[in-house]
Amino acid sequence: MERTWWKEAVVYQIYPRSFNDSNGDGIGDLNGITEKMDYLKKLGIDVIWLSPVYESPNDDNGYDISNYRGIMKDFGTMEDFDRMLAAAHERGIRIVMDLVVNHTSDEHPWFVESRKSKDNPYRDYYIWREGKNGKEPNNWGSCFSGPAWEYDGQTDMYYLHLFSRKQPDLNWDNPKVRDEVFDMMDWWCQKGIDGFRMDVISLISKVPELPDGKVGKNGYGDYGPYVCNGPHVHEYLQEMNRRVLSRYDLLTVGECSGVTVEEAKKYASLDGKELNMVFQFEHMDLDGGETFKWNERKIKLTELKQVLTKWQTSLMGKAWNSLYWCNHDQPRMLSRLGNDSPQYREVSAKMLATCLHMMQGTPYVYQGEELGMTNVPFQTLEDFRDIESINAYHELVGQGVIDGDTMMRYLRYKSRDNARTPMQWNDSENAGFTEGTPWIMVNPNYKEINAEEELAREDSVFYYYQKLIRLRHENPVIVYGDYKLLLPEHEALYAYTRELDGETLLVICNFSSEEQKMDLPEEFSGKEGTVLISNYEDSRPEEHMTLRAYEAAVYRF
Repeated sequence: MERTWWKEAVVYQIYPRSFNDSNGDGIGDLNGITEKMDYLKKLGIDVIWLSPVYESPNDDNGYDISNYRGIMKDFGTMEDFDRMLAAAHERGIRIVMDLVVNHTSDEHPWFVESRKSKDNPYRDYYIWREGKNGKEPNNWGSCFSGPAWEYDGQTDMYYLHLFSRKQPDLNWDNPKVRDEVFDMMDWWCQKGIDGFRMDVISLISKVPELPDGKVGKNGYGDYGPYVCNGPHVHEYLQEMNRRVLSRYDLLTVGECSGVTVEEAKKYASLDGKELNMVFQFEHMDLDGGETFKWNERKIKLTELKQVLTKWQTSLMGKAWNSLYWCNHDQPRMLSRLGNDSPQYREVSAKMLATCLHMMQGTPYVYQGEELGMTNVPFQTLEDFRDIESINAYHELVGQGVIDGDTMMRYLRYKSRDNARTPMQWNDSENAGFTEGTPWIMVNPNYKEINAEEELAREDSVFYYYQKLIRLRHENPVIVYGDYKLLLPEHEALYAYTRELDGETLLVICNFSSEEQKMDLPEEFSGKEGTVLISNYEDSRPEEHMTLRAYEAAVYRF
């Protein structure tokens, strides 16, 4: 397999609004990121993925862009951006930008023009349709509740928005739209950025007929079959690759809703015609249900192993995996799959990290994950800022599908805002994030869980992540080795091997608070194994092992 820097890299995602506030206005900013660059260098990461910092009315936390070549005032200026980019590059850290081009803001100049008249030169930059029988052009529901169409009285037509009504979808079938997008991407590449994370990129090509979808519990049709991995998506990405991506040395990752293993082999093929890798959501959707993600179900380990193993083995030698537990769209995985109680928080955080970072693919660390940050005890709906959470509450409670108290519990468990509360730097007021009033509440556990405390303690979650990252840089078997699952039916242990050039790693993770017994696999019998990393001090490979609560160990043979 060809060896490349982006396969060997570890990426750290920054949600700028919540990372570090340098000017006391309660909102994280670019200068705040620059201030913390030495912290990231100490952690050992190679790449920062920056959630959107472009000009935006901020309807969906910056994923509604009104100017792709400007910086949102909340975050600073283009000079601040250039300074941050230089500070990262001085430390050998690359910067990957979030590219949001399935839709723009309705305040983007293209859309402002588009809605003026049916014959405006920008009309065809977006997807406009006539209504049917005085209603929307089809029955599709938006991701953020309500219909996926917004009526515009000026021209008596509807525009499509798969997300918020302030996020009209671009018409990628129009070559002028592609020219504009590729020109903008090239502009950023010439600025010196190192790649793109592409938001919902699998949705850019729609089936032209836009037929009705199967009606779900919310009363709306499912658009998925007609927009996920649509008819021209690979054609457009190959054009993007030819015209922009292939001309620079970039890391590219596509967020691909509805992606299958077979589709991923096209998006992330090792032939390099499209993207380096994709984000898939199959493991994140294992605790979904009839009301989408709003429930308190737990992910079953046997199902998790089955899904992750399918992706590991199916893409091996054909395409490249991205590895993640957490991001800005997910609750804290420690509270979802680990154990966030004071007794087990640190040991289970280390276990989850071990399980993920020893797999084949490029690992992503979300801010605060390296500290073992947890979900947040939000008390009222007013504590939330996330449009998806607030709209879901009003829709599901308003329709009587779920009662208010139950829905609040679901939001505390699953809301995206769990990942968006401020980074916990120290035990001073507001966790050292800001001297002002934070834009969203700080998790009250910052007195116990913060970077300053962990940097002062050798056995902290931070230093465990630092070691995992260092091991990946030093051991090709962790990056390139073949993966094989052991004990597929075990309900508490996740065990697998990685093998390359005669070297084998045995990875064992106990996902439960109970002791678990395991016999050393026959292939290792009589062999001398050493401990590569473990979250208990005295782990060792034995013929008959007893794994303690949330114990994780990697043995090298």
